[in-house]
Amino acid sequence: MSWKDDVYTVLERDPAPKSFKEALLFSPGLHAILLHRISHRLYLKGQYLLARAINYFARILTGADIHPGAKIGKGFFIDHATGVVIGETAEIGDNVCIFQGVTLGGVSTEKGKRHPTIGNNVVIGANATILGNIKIGDNVKIGAGSVVVKDVPPNSTVVGVPGKVVKKDGVTKLDLRHDLLPDPVVDAFMNISNSIAELEHRVAELERLVKKEK
Repeated sequence: MSWKDDVYTVLERDPAPKSFKEALLFSPGLHAILLHRISHRLYLKGQYLLARAINYFARILTGADIHPGAKIGKGFFIDHATGVVIGETAEIGDNVCIFQGVTLGGVSTEKGKRHPTIGNNVVIGANATILGNIKIGDNVKIGAGSVVVKDVPPNSTVVGVPGKVVKKDGVTKLDLRHDLLPDPVVDAFMNISNSIAELEHRVAELERLVKKEK
């Protein structure tokens, strides 16, 4: 995979850039990815100090902190880079999209795998937090602001704090429409409201029968 493929990924998923040159010059998410790919190659060669220096520069330039040890697949897209944090042992599959403020963090100071593994075709909403050595399956959508601390099965939608699977529908197409994600809180209120309306109807029927008998 060449650096041009990363640029074309931006053009495919971000309607703002009007040309290849504009995407290349003015997309901080793209810059964060390109600099990470360089630092990751150096990291694999054992040149840790230089890799971290590039990582540090990238954080200052883009606002994203992606550890050189993180493994990132092809077709990775960051829509705005500000506040993105990706830990050392994180693994990200192909065609993954994340928004600003996303954290792929750890919950342990021990050595070894301590960050999430993200499958293919995953969309992670703004300010979502995914913690620990957990697995996020293929074709998963994680709503903005969610906090995920457990494995998520493929083809699922996760929202809330802590994150809960609210939908499993077998979707395999990358979908950026976060406004269409289900809201479990609203659903719960709707269920309560419907139950109250049904109870009121039953009480009214009982009162009518009692008055009729009198």
